[in-house]
Amino acid sequence: MKIVVSAKNGSRDFECDPGEKILHAGLRRGVELPYECATGTCGTCKAKLVSGRTESAWPDAPGGRYLKSAGEFLMCQSVAHDDCALEVGGTLKPREPGAVAPRAFGGVVRGLRRLTHDVLAFDLALDTPVDFEAGQFALITVPGIAGARAYSMVNFDRRAERLSFVVKKKPGGAVSEWLFGDRVEGARLGVFAPMGHATFQPDAGKHVLCIAGGSGIAGMMSILSLACEADHFTRWDGHVFFGVRTERDIFFLDELAAFRARYPERLAMTIALSDEDVPASLSAAHPEFSFARGVVHAVAGERMAGRFAGVRAWVAGPPPMVDASLRLLLREARLPPADIRYDKFS
Repeated sequence: MKIVVSAKNGSRDFECDPGEKILHAGLRRGVELPYECATGTCGTCKAKLVSGRTESAWPDAPGGRYLKSAGEFLMCQSVAHDDCALEVGGTLKPREPGAVAPRAFGGVVRGLRRLTHDVLAFDLALDTPVDFEAGQFALITVPGIAGARAYSMVNFDRRAERLSFVVKKKPGGAVSEWLFGDRVEGARLGVFAPMGHATFQPDAGKHVLCIAGGSGIAGMMSILSLACEADHFTRWDGHVFFGVRTERDIFFLDELAAFRARYPERLAMTIALSDEDVPASLSAAHPEFSFARGVVHAVAGERMAGRFAGVRAWVAGPPPMVDASLRLLLREARLPPADIRYDKFS
Protein backbone atom coordinates (compact mmCIF):
# COMPACT_ATOMS: atom_id res chain seq x y z
CA MET A 1 0.00 0.00 0.00
CA LYS A 2 1.16 3.50 -0.80
CA ILE A 3 1.27 6.10 1.96
CA VAL A 4 1.57 9.80 1.06
CA VAL A 5 2.49 12.11 3.95
CA SER A 6 2.11 15.87 3.58
CA ALA A 7 3.83 18.42 5.84
CA LYS A 8 4.57 22.13 5.80
CA ASN A 9 7.68 21.61 3.69
CA GLY A 10 6.25 19.22 1.12
CA SER A 11 5.26 15.58 0.88
CA ARG A 12 6.87 12.15 0.82
CA ASP A 13 5.52 8.75 -0.09
CA PHE A 14 6.48 5.20 0.82
CA GLU A 15 5.19 1.65 0.65
CA CYS A 16 3.66 0.02 3.72
CA ASP A 17 3.35 -3.75 4.05
CA PRO A 18 0.08 -5.31 5.25
CA GLY A 19 -0.01 -5.30 9.05
CA GLU A 20 3.03 -3.02 9.32
CA LYS A 21 2.83 0.05 11.56
CA ILE A 22 2.78 3.19 9.42
CA LEU A 23 5.55 4.81 11.48
CA HIS A 24 7.78 1.75 11.08
CA ALA A 25 7.18 1.61 7.34
CA GLY A 26 8.12 5.24 6.82
CA LEU A 27 11.23 5.13 8.99
CA ARG A 28 12.34 1.84 7.44
CA ARG A 29 12.17 3.43 4.01
CA GLY A 30 14.03 6.59 4.94
CA VAL A 31 11.13 8.98 5.60
CA GLU A 32 11.80 10.82 8.87
CA LEU A 33 8.27 10.83 10.26
CA PRO A 34 7.86 12.64 13.60
CA TYR A 35 8.08 10.46 16.71
CA GLU A 36 9.50 10.39 20.20
CA CYS A 37 8.56 7.32 22.27
CA ALA A 38 7.17 5.22 19.36
CA THR A 39 5.17 3.20 21.92
CA GLY A 40 1.83 5.01 21.95
CA THR A 41 2.33 7.28 24.96
CA CYS A 42 3.66 10.68 23.88
CA GLY A 43 1.46 11.60 20.91
CA THR A 44 4.34 13.04 18.86
CA CYS A 45 3.60 10.78 15.89
CA LYS A 46 -0.02 11.83 15.47
CA ALA A 47 -1.24 12.35 11.92
CA LYS A 48 -4.54 13.22 10.27
CA LEU A 49 -6.09 10.83 7.78
CA VAL A 50 -7.10 12.64 4.58
CA SER A 51 -8.07 9.56 2.57
CA GLY A 52 -7.89 5.79 2.92
CA ARG A 53 -8.45 3.51 5.90
CA THR A 54 -6.32 2.88 8.98
CA GLU A 55 -6.82 0.80 12.10
CA SER A 56 -5.22 1.18 15.52
CA ALA A 57 -3.69 -1.89 17.12
CA TRP A 58 -4.07 -0.17 20.51
CA PRO A 59 -7.18 2.04 20.56
CA ASP A 60 -6.67 2.83 24.27
CA ALA A 61 -3.05 3.97 23.92
CA PRO A 62 -2.27 6.78 26.42
CA GLY A 63 -1.15 9.00 23.55
CA GLY A 64 -4.74 9.03 22.35
CA ARG A 65 -5.40 11.94 24.70
CA TYR A 66 -3.49 14.14 22.27
CA LEU A 67 -5.85 13.34 19.39
CA LYS A 68 -8.13 16.37 19.30
CA SER A 69 -9.94 16.25 15.97
CA ALA A 70 -11.69 13.71 13.77
CA GLY A 71 -9.36 11.63 11.65
CA GLU A 72 -6.29 11.99 13.88
CA PHE A 73 -4.44 8.81 14.83
CA LEU A 74 -1.05 7.59 16.14
CA MET A 75 1.21 6.35 13.37
CA CYS A 76 3.18 4.17 15.80
CA GLN A 77 0.06 2.14 16.62
CA SER A 78 -1.79 2.12 13.30
CA VAL A 79 -1.77 -0.04 10.19
CA ALA A 80 -3.14 0.86 6.76
CA HIS A 81 -5.86 -1.08 4.97
CA ASP A 82 -5.77 0.99 1.76
CA ASP A 83 -3.56 3.51 0.03
CA CYS A 84 -3.62 6.48 2.40
CA ALA A 85 -2.99 10.21 2.34
CA LEU A 86 -1.92 11.73 5.67
CA GLU A 87 -1.07 15.13 7.08
CA VAL A 88 1.43 15.76 9.89
CA GLY A 89 2.19 18.96 11.75
CA GLY A 90 5.53 20.68 11.35
CA THR A 91 8.07 19.62 8.77
CA LEU A 92 9.59 16.38 7.53
CA LYS A 93 13.29 16.55 8.33
CA PRO A 94 15.94 14.96 6.13
CA ARG A 95 17.66 11.89 7.50
CA GLU A 96 21.08 12.64 8.97
CA PRO A 97 23.97 11.57 6.70
CA GLY A 98 25.09 8.08 7.64
CA ALA A 99 22.06 7.42 9.88
CA VAL A 100 20.95 3.80 9.95
CA ALA A 101 17.34 3.10 8.98
CA PRO A 102 15.51 0.96 11.55
CA ARG A 103 14.30 -2.50 10.64
CA ALA A 104 12.54 -5.48 12.19
CA PHE A 105 14.41 -8.56 13.38
CA GLY A 106 14.48 -10.96 16.32
CA GLY A 107 16.63 -12.00 19.21
CA VAL A 108 16.91 -14.48 22.07
CA VAL A 109 17.13 -13.47 25.73
CA ARG A 110 20.51 -14.31 27.27
CA GLY A 111 22.32 -13.37 30.47
CA LEU A 112 19.31 -12.27 32.51
CA ARG A 113 20.58 -10.86 35.83
CA ARG A 114 19.28 -8.80 38.74
CA LEU A 115 21.04 -5.49 39.39
CA THR A 116 18.83 -4.33 42.29
CA HIS A 117 15.58 -5.43 43.90
CA ASP A 118 13.60 -3.88 41.02
CA VAL A 119 16.09 -3.49 38.14
CA LEU A 120 17.40 -6.26 35.91
CA ALA A 121 19.67 -6.47 32.90
CA PHE A 122 19.53 -8.80 29.94
CA ASP A 123 21.12 -9.29 26.54
CA LEU A 124 19.47 -10.13 23.25
CA ALA A 125 21.46 -12.44 20.99
CA LEU A 126 20.39 -11.15 17.58
CA ASP A 127 19.42 -13.07 14.47
CA THR A 128 21.39 -10.58 12.39
CA PRO A 129 23.97 -7.90 13.31
CA VAL A 130 22.74 -4.32 13.63
CA ASP A 131 24.40 -0.92 13.53
CA PHE A 132 23.20 1.84 15.83
CA GLU A 133 24.34 5.12 17.32
CA ALA A 134 25.25 5.57 20.97
CA GLY A 135 22.16 6.81 22.82
CA GLN A 136 19.56 5.08 20.64
CA PHE A 137 16.84 2.66 21.73
CA ALA A 138 15.03 -0.41 20.46
CA LEU A 139 11.35 -1.32 20.41
CA ILE A 140 10.94 -4.72 22.04
CA THR A 141 7.87 -6.92 21.61
CA VAL A 142 7.05 -9.97 23.69
CA PRO A 143 4.84 -12.65 22.09
CA GLY A 144 1.40 -12.62 23.65
CA ILE A 145 1.75 -9.10 25.12
CA ALA A 146 0.21 -6.20 23.23
CA GLY A 147 2.36 -3.24 22.28
CA ALA A 148 6.09 -2.58 22.05
CA ARG A 149 8.31 -1.24 24.83
CA ALA A 150 11.21 1.16 24.26
CA TYR A 151 14.52 0.28 25.93
CA SER A 152 17.81 2.12 25.38
CA MET A 153 20.85 0.09 24.48
CA VAL A 154 23.44 -0.08 27.27
CA ASN A 155 26.25 -1.27 25.03
CA PHE A 156 27.83 0.28 21.97
CA ASP A 157 29.20 -2.02 19.29
CA ARG A 158 29.51 -1.68 15.54
CA ARG A 159 27.72 -4.48 13.71
CA ALA A 160 26.45 -5.55 17.10
CA GLU A 161 25.50 -9.20 17.45
CA ARG A 162 23.89 -8.56 20.82
CA LEU A 163 22.06 -5.69 22.48
CA SER A 164 22.11 -5.07 26.23
CA PHE A 165 19.26 -3.49 28.19
CA VAL A 166 18.20 -2.61 31.73
CA VAL A 167 14.57 -2.72 32.83
CA LYS A 168 12.93 -1.37 35.97
CA LYS A 169 10.02 -3.38 37.31
CA LYS A 170 6.76 -1.47 37.12
CA PRO A 171 3.73 -2.75 39.06
CA GLY A 172 1.14 -3.72 36.49
CA GLY A 173 3.63 -3.40 33.65
CA ALA A 174 3.04 -6.50 31.54
CA VAL A 175 6.49 -6.69 29.94
CA SER A 176 8.53 -5.78 33.01
CA GLU A 177 6.60 -8.26 35.16
CA TRP A 178 7.13 -10.92 32.50
CA LEU A 179 10.88 -10.23 32.48
CA PHE A 180 10.98 -10.59 36.26
CA GLY A 181 9.15 -13.92 36.03
CA ASP A 182 10.19 -17.46 35.16
CA ARG A 183 11.14 -19.02 31.81
CA VAL A 184 12.53 -15.82 30.34
CA GLU A 185 16.04 -17.02 29.52
CA GLY A 186 16.04 -18.28 25.94
CA ALA A 187 12.75 -16.61 25.00
CA ARG A 188 12.51 -15.09 21.54
CA LEU A 189 11.56 -11.41 21.30
CA GLY A 190 10.81 -9.09 18.41
CA VAL A 191 12.97 -6.01 17.83
CA PHE A 192 12.58 -2.86 15.75
CA ALA A 193 15.75 -0.79 15.83
CA PRO A 194 17.61 1.49 15.92
CA MET A 195 15.35 4.32 17.08
CA GLY A 196 15.83 7.67 18.78
CA HIS A 197 17.47 11.03 18.27
CA ALA A 198 19.37 11.44 21.57
CA THR A 199 22.61 10.35 19.96
CA PHE A 200 26.29 11.10 20.60
CA GLN A 201 28.87 11.87 17.94
CA PRO A 202 32.48 12.25 19.14
CA ASP A 203 33.27 14.78 16.42
CA ALA A 204 30.78 17.31 17.85
CA GLY A 205 33.57 18.96 19.87
CA LYS A 206 31.55 19.50 23.06
CA HIS A 207 31.87 18.83 26.77
CA VAL A 208 29.50 16.01 27.78
CA LEU A 209 26.79 16.37 30.43
CA CYS A 210 24.65 13.32 31.26
CA ILE A 211 21.68 13.61 33.63
CA ALA A 212 19.99 10.27 34.22
CA GLY A 213 17.27 9.04 36.53
CA GLY A 214 17.02 5.33 37.34
CA SER A 215 17.04 3.12 34.27
CA GLY A 216 17.64 6.24 32.18
CA ILE A 217 21.34 5.57 32.80
CA ALA A 218 21.16 2.87 30.09
CA GLY A 219 21.66 5.13 27.09
CA MET A 220 24.32 7.09 28.98
CA MET A 221 26.36 3.91 29.31
CA SER A 222 26.31 3.53 25.54
CA ILE A 223 27.36 7.17 25.11
CA LEU A 224 30.19 6.78 27.61
CA SER A 225 31.36 3.60 25.89
CA LEU A 226 31.71 5.37 22.55
CA ALA A 227 33.19 8.51 24.11
CA CYS A 228 35.88 6.46 25.83
CA GLU A 229 36.53 4.40 22.71
CA ALA A 230 37.04 7.64 20.76
CA ASP A 231 39.22 9.19 23.53
CA HIS A 232 36.75 12.07 23.65
CA PHE A 233 37.71 12.89 27.24
CA THR A 234 41.33 13.57 26.38
CA ARG A 235 40.15 16.96 25.07
CA TRP A 236 36.68 17.50 26.51
CA ASP A 237 35.21 17.23 30.00
CA GLY A 238 32.48 14.82 31.02
CA HIS A 239 29.98 15.22 33.86
CA VAL A 240 27.67 12.34 34.74
CA PHE A 241 24.82 12.77 37.24
CA PHE A 242 22.96 9.57 38.13
CA GLY A 243 19.88 9.87 40.33
CA VAL A 244 18.25 7.11 42.35
CA ARG A 245 16.12 7.04 45.49
CA THR A 246 18.36 5.26 47.99
CA GLU A 247 21.65 3.40 48.24
CA ARG A 248 19.92 0.08 47.52
CA ASP A 249 18.76 1.44 44.16
CA ILE A 250 22.27 2.15 42.82
CA PHE A 251 23.61 -0.05 40.04
CA PHE A 252 26.41 0.07 37.44
CA LEU A 253 28.87 1.45 40.00
CA ASP A 254 31.68 -0.82 38.80
CA GLU A 255 31.03 0.02 35.16
CA LEU A 256 30.89 3.76 35.82
CA ALA A 257 34.04 3.56 37.93
CA ALA A 258 35.84 1.85 35.04
CA PHE A 259 34.93 4.75 32.72
CA ARG A 260 36.14 7.28 35.27
CA ALA A 261 39.40 5.40 35.87
CA ARG A 262 40.34 5.93 32.23
CA TYR A 263 39.97 9.72 32.47
CA PRO A 264 40.17 10.68 36.17
CA GLU A 265 41.08 14.31 35.41
CA ARG A 266 38.33 14.89 32.87
CA LEU A 267 35.39 12.63 33.72
CA ALA A 268 33.41 13.32 36.92
CA MET A 269 30.69 11.07 38.33
CA THR A 270 28.04 12.17 40.84
CA ILE A 271 25.38 9.91 42.38
CA ALA A 272 22.32 11.72 43.77
CA LEU A 273 20.10 10.09 46.40
CA SER A 274 16.66 11.70 46.51
CA ASP A 275 15.13 9.89 49.48
CA GLU A 276 17.91 9.53 52.04
CA ASP A 277 21.11 11.13 53.27
CA VAL A 278 24.31 9.74 51.82
CA PRO A 279 25.68 7.05 54.17
CA ALA A 280 29.26 7.73 55.22
CA SER A 281 30.08 4.11 54.43
CA LEU A 282 28.99 4.62 50.80
CA SER A 283 31.29 7.59 50.27
CA ALA A 284 34.16 5.79 51.98
CA ALA A 285 33.73 2.67 49.87
CA HIS A 286 33.63 4.60 46.57
CA PRO A 287 35.98 7.60 46.76
CA GLU A 288 36.03 7.86 42.96
CA PHE A 289 32.44 9.14 43.03
CA SER A 290 30.84 12.25 44.45
CA PHE A 291 27.60 11.66 46.32
CA ALA A 292 24.85 14.15 47.12
CA ARG A 293 21.41 14.25 48.69
CA GLY A 294 18.72 15.62 46.39
CA VAL A 295 16.87 15.15 43.13
CA VAL A 296 19.31 14.65 40.30
CA HIS A 297 18.44 17.71 38.21
CA ALA A 298 18.86 20.00 41.22
CA VAL A 299 22.18 18.41 42.13
CA ALA A 300 23.35 18.80 38.53
CA GLY A 301 22.30 22.45 38.51
CA GLU A 302 24.25 23.17 41.70
CA ARG A 303 27.40 21.30 40.68
CA MET A 304 27.42 22.68 37.12
CA ALA A 305 26.71 26.33 37.98
CA GLY A 306 28.93 28.54 35.84
CA ARG A 307 30.25 25.56 33.87
CA PHE A 308 27.75 25.15 31.05
CA ALA A 309 29.81 26.83 28.32
CA GLY A 310 30.57 24.47 25.45
CA VAL A 311 28.37 21.70 26.88
CA ARG A 312 26.06 19.30 25.08
CA ALA A 313 23.59 17.60 27.42
CA TRP A 314 21.82 14.25 27.38
CA VAL A 315 18.86 13.62 29.66
CA ALA A 316 16.95 10.38 30.25
CA GLY A 317 14.61 9.08 32.90
CA PRO A 318 11.04 9.46 34.20
CA PRO A 319 9.07 12.28 32.53
CA PRO A 320 8.93 14.61 35.60
CA MET A 321 12.71 14.36 36.03
CA VAL A 322 13.30 14.95 32.31
CA ASP A 323 10.97 17.97 32.28
CA ALA A 324 12.71 19.48 35.32
CA SER A 325 16.12 18.90 33.72
CA LEU A 326 15.00 20.55 30.49
CA ARG A 327 13.83 23.62 32.42
CA LEU A 328 17.24 23.76 34.10
CA LEU A 329 19.13 23.47 30.83
CA LEU A 330 16.97 25.89 28.83
CA ARG A 331 16.08 28.56 31.39
CA GLU A 332 19.01 28.57 33.81
CA ALA A 333 21.92 27.16 31.83
CA ARG A 334 20.59 28.76 28.62
CA LEU A 335 21.84 25.94 26.45
CA PRO A 336 20.63 26.13 22.85
CA PRO A 337 18.01 23.45 22.06
CA ALA A 338 20.39 21.89 19.54
CA ASP A 339 22.71 21.02 22.44
CA ILE A 340 20.04 19.21 24.47
CA ARG A 341 19.07 15.62 23.68
CA TYR A 342 16.65 13.62 25.75
CA ASP A 343 14.47 10.56 26.18
CA LYS A 344 11.43 10.26 28.42
CA PHE A 345 10.49 6.86 29.83
CA SER A 346 6.70 7.13 30.10
